Amino acid sequence: MNQETTFRESHLRSVLKACTWRVVATCATFAIAYVVTGKTFVAVTIAGVEVVTKIVIYYFHERAWQLIPRGTMRKLIKRK
Repeated sequence: MNQETTFRESHLRSVLKACTWRVVATCATFAIAYVVTGKTFVAVTIAGVEVVTKIVIYYFHERAWQLIPRGTMRKLIKRK
């Protein structure tokens, strides 16, 4: 394989990663909210709001990172 080949994730892959991560993270949020409040309805409400907002935030976070060429951070660290 050519070392100069640049791999970029597709928009679909970013969406799928965001969705699967949200399932895991939302289950954790639900569990924490339930332990703290002891109320299922409150925990479901918190988890429901969290899942929608964080899918959107994560998607844009992933796309922003795709704007930075791979190796840029490594080069910045080596300069210091």
